Amino acid sequence: MTKRVLKRQLSLFQVIMLGTAGTIASEIFVLTGHAAAISGSASILAIIIGGLLSFSIALNYSELATVYPETGGAMTYVREAWGKGLLSFLVGSMDCISSTFYCALSAVGFAYSLSVFFPTIPIVPTAILVIIVFTLLNIRGVSLVGNAQIILGGTLLLIFGTYIIYGFISPNGFHWATLAPGGQFFAHATGKQNFASLLKTIALIYAAYVGFEVIADDAEEIRRPDKSIPIAILVSLTMITLIYSVTMTVTLGTLPWQQVAGSETALTDAIAKFMPKFGVPMMALAGLVATLTSVNSSMLSATREAFTLSRDTLWPHNLARLNRFRVPFMAVLFIGLVSALITIIGVVDFLSFITSAGYLFVLFWSNLAMIRLHKKYPAIQRPFKAPLFPLTPIVASFTCLLVIIFSDIKPLAFTFGVIGIFGIYYYAQQAARLWIRSRETAVLPGKARIVVPVFHTTEDDSLIGLAAILAQAEKDLNICMMSVVSDALVNQPDIREQYMESMNKQRMAVMKKFIHYAIERNVPMYTKMVAGDSITQSILKEVENDSDTRMILVRWPERHLSHYLSEDAVRKLCLESKTNIGVLVDHGLNEIHTIMVPVGTGVHCRLAVQMASKIALQENAQIDYVRVLPASKDEEVLEDQMANLQEVVITELGELPKNAVLRLLFADQVDKALLNEIRNNPYSLIIMGSADEHAMNGSMFGKVADQVAEKAPCSVLVVKRHQTAAASWLRHQVKRLDF
Repeated sequence: MTKRVLKRQLSLFQVIMLGTAGTIASEIFVLTGHAAAISGSASILAIIIGGLLSFSIALNYSELATVYPETGGAMTYVREAWGKGLLSFLVGSMDCISSTFYCALSAVGFAYSLSVFFPTIPIVPTAILVIIVFTLLNIRGVSLVGNAQIILGGTLLLIFGTYIIYGFISPNGFHWATLAPGGQFFAHATGKQNFASLLKTIALIYAAYVGFEVIADDAEEIRRPDKSIPIAILVSLTMITLIYSVTMTVTLGTLPWQQVAGSETALTDAIAKFMPKFGVPMMALAGLVATLTSVNSSMLSATREAFTLSRDTLWPHNLARLNRFRVPFMAVLFIGLVSALITIIGVVDFLSFITSAGYLFVLFWSNLAMIRLHKKYPAIQRPFKAPLFPLTPIVASFTCLLVIIFSDIKPLAFTFGVIGIFGIYYYAQQAARLWIRSRETAVLPGKARIVVPVFHTTEDDSLIGLAAILAQAEKDLNICMMSVVSDALVNQPDIREQYMESMNKQRMAVMKKFIHYAIERNVPMYTKMVAGDSITQSILKEVENDSDTRMILVRWPERHLSHYLSEDAVRKLCLESKTNIGVLVDHGLNEIHTIMVPVGTGVHCRLAVQMASKIALQENAQIDYVRVLPASKDEEVLEDQMANLQEVVITELGELPKNAVLRLLFADQVDKALLNEIRNNPYSLIIMGSADEHAMNGSMFGKVADQVAEKAPCSVLVVKRHQTAAASWLRHQVKRLDF
C-alpha cells in the first residue's frame, strides 16, 4: 500500500439505503407544488422523464465506480481522465462544498420541521446539535453511518408506502377525474407550451435525483464493489423514480393541481384529505426523517471528497488523516465545523444556490470523463459496462446542459463566482508552494543544532557520525560537539595541570573528528568546551541557553565507565531537558544498509519514524517499519493494523517512501519478537521510541526498549520526543479514552 486506504465495510443493503434515503429529501415535499404550478398534472410525466434521464448518469457512474472503486467519485474520474490539475481540483472542491452546504441546509430544515411540533425551540442551536451528532457518528465509523441510514431510510419508506397505499385505496384519495379533469392531462393549450413547461419542470426537479452520487463518492468503503455498486446505484434510482412519480400521482389525483400549485405543503394538504387523523403528523415526521437522511448522506459525501482532495495533495494534507476506525476524522471534523459555521452565520439559503448548480457542474465533467477514459484506456478491465456507449454519457451531458439552460440565473452566476474563487485559490496555492521550495533551496546553514557531548573520541565515533548524517539531511542544522570541564577538578591544584592536559588532548581529538566529518559529510560543525559542576547540569544549562537545540545525542550509559553519563544522569536529561533525546547503543555504524523501526501508537515512536527516514535517505538504506501483534491472526484485525501502521508512517512523512516496507510480527511478547527478528535479519541499526513516562516501571525507556537496546547484536538508537507536562498528561488521557 502506497497511500491511505479506507476500509471496505458497507454492505449492499447499507449502500442501497444510503443512495435511496439520502436522495429522498425535502425536495419531494416542496417541489411537488412548484412542479404542478408549471406543468399541472403533466408534472408527473416530467418526474418520470427526469428519472429516466438520470439513468444515463447512473449507468455511467456504475461503470466508472467499478473501474475506479475509490473514494472521491467524479473527482477521481476527472483526475484519471485529465490528470491531477486545475479541473480535478475544481470538480472535487465543488462536489465537496455543494455537499457541505446541503448538509447545513438539511440541518436547518430539520430544525424548522421540528419547530412544527415544538414551536419554541431555537432553530440555529438545534441545527448545530444535529450536525454535531452526525459528525460524531461519522467519526465512529462508516458502518454506523450505514446502520443509521437503514433505520432512517426504513422509516421514510414506510411512511411513503403508507401515503401511496392509503392514497389509492381511500375513497377520499386518488381519482382519475381529479388528475385529468375532462380527460385534460396537460395544463396548456398548445403542444409547444406543454413541451416547454415539461423541460422547465425537468430542470426544476432534476437535482432531486442526484443523491445516488454518494455511492460513487464512498466506493472505497463498499464491500464487493464490482457487484454492489451497480446494483445499489440502479436499485436506489429505480426506487426513487417510482416513489417520486407515484407520490406525485397520488397528490395530484387527490387535490386538483390548481389547488396545490405553488404550495410547499402539497403532500400534507393531500394526506389531510384521505388520512385526516394521523396523516399530517405522519408527513411532518417524514419531513424530519428526510432532512436527517440528507444530513447523514451529504456529510458522508463531503468528508470523502475532502479526504480525496487532501490525499491528492490538492487540499491541506492533514485532512487525510485516519483514526483507528479507518475514518478520515480530520475531514469529518472540518466538514462538521464548516457546516456549523454556515448555520451560525445564517447564509444557508443564499449558499444553497450552489447545491444544485454545483452538482450539475460535477455531473457534466464526470460524464465527459467517461468518454475521455474510453479513448485513453480502451483495454482497461470494466467489471460493469454501460450499455449503448457512447450514448449514455452523451445523453447525460446533454441533460446537464438542458437543465442549465432552463435553470435560474442566480444559482448559475453564484456557482461561476465560487468556481472563480477556487481557481484563484488553486493558482495561489501553486505559487506559494513554488515560493516555499525556492526558500528551502536557498536556506543557508542556520543556528539550529544537534548537541553531542563528547567524552571519549574513539568510543564516540559512531555518535558523531550519526549526528553528521542527521545534519546532512537538514540544510539548517549544525553539530555542536561539546566537551565538559569539571569545575571541581580544575580548582584542585595537585591534579589541575594533568587534568587540563588530558582535556587538551581530548579537544585535539575532537578537532580531528570535526575536520573528518565536516569534509566527508559537508555539514556545519563546531566544538565547545563548557565548565560545570556535573556533566548532566552542564548539558541542561547549554540546552537551556540555546532554545534552537533540536536534539541531544548521547551514548547508552555503561556502568563500568564512571566518567560517563550514568543511568540516573540519562533519566534526568530525559526528564528535565527541553529538547529531543537520542541514546545510542553502539555496535559499529560504519555502513548503514537496513534499519528497523518498531512502530506503536506513542509520540516517541513517531520521532523514530522521522529519524529513520532521514538516515535512510542519506545512506540509501532500506527501512522496515514493523508492528508486533498477538499470535492470533484475525484477517480483519490484520488489515486494520497494517492500515494503522501505514497511517502512522504517512502522517509523519507525507507519503510511504519507496525504500520502506511495512511488516507485521506475531508474538505474545513484544521484546522477544523484536529480538528474534533482529537476530534473524542483518539490520545495521534499530531506531525505536521510548515508552511514555507512565509506562516506564523503573526502566530507563520502557521494558521493551531497554531489553532491545541491551540484547540486540546491532546498534540501537532509542529516541524520546520532548513534551511539556501538560501535553504529556493530555495525550495520556486521550489515549485512555480511546481504549
